[in-house]
Amino acid sequence: METPEVLEIKSVVNESKDVKTFFFDKKIKAEPGQFLMVWIPRLDEKPFAVSFEKPLGITFKKVGSFTEQLFKMKSGDKIGIRDPYGNGFKLKGKKVCLVSGGRGVIPLAFLAEKFKKVKITAIVGAKTKNDLLFLNRLKKHCSKVIVTTDDGSFGEKKFPTDALKDLLKKEKFDCVYTCGPEIMMKKVFELCENHKIECQASLERYMKCGFGLCGQCCIDDVRICKDGPVLNSNQLRKLTEFGVFEREKSGKKVYF
Repeated sequence: METPEVLEIKSVVNESKDVKTFFFDKKIKAEPGQFLMVWIPRLDEKPFAVSFEKPLGITFKKVGSFTEQLFKMKSGDKIGIRDPYGNGFKLKGKKVCLVSGGRGVIPLAFLAEKFKKVKITAIVGAKTKNDLLFLNRLKKHCSKVIVTTDDGSFGEKKFPTDALKDLLKKEKFDCVYTCGPEIMMKKVFELCENHKIECQASLERYMKCGFGLCGQCCIDDVRICKDGPVLNSNQLRKLTEFGVFEREKSGKKVYF
């Protein structure tokens, strides 16, 4: 098992009232969709998607005890990083669509920056206006950014999947990339199957080791940390658990 590299937090950006980005004085080579194992001594270690590459940055939301502790940290504090793991999104095609829900925009904004000479449409969904992330970052690289909110406080009052459904009636894409709540991604995948479009989805499961040893993150026989977290259409078609249930830390099934 790799030993975490201890890095100093160089700067902190408050993205919203409960979302922050940490930047480190370190450059890495990573694919959008890959993740880091972040370690807080004497507390725990958790996976976080790479948000920025040069310099390295992670973006996180305060949702539990681990991220609450991260939220208290400031420039000059130190945390451990094991980097980077898993398979990322594969760049393909000349016209693509990015579909995100909530924090799913984090790896997709990084992905948008990787494309060259590609027409990108981004659909960004969130519960409210205050939950939206990286809109300006996406607008720099996308020809069109469609925003949806559940409550209609910004953009269109609908789900990202509704926006994609409407879009596919008028446009054809070489590939659709998605990250967000799994029930949303399952719908995105089904829409892509109906329109015969390649889909790549970044799945999430509870992880312990990060490199395929413990088996905690399996969905069917796929290890999300090693074989994923990004899976393509051929892989997604074979999954019986996708969009159905996940497992808690104890292994208990939790249905979506």
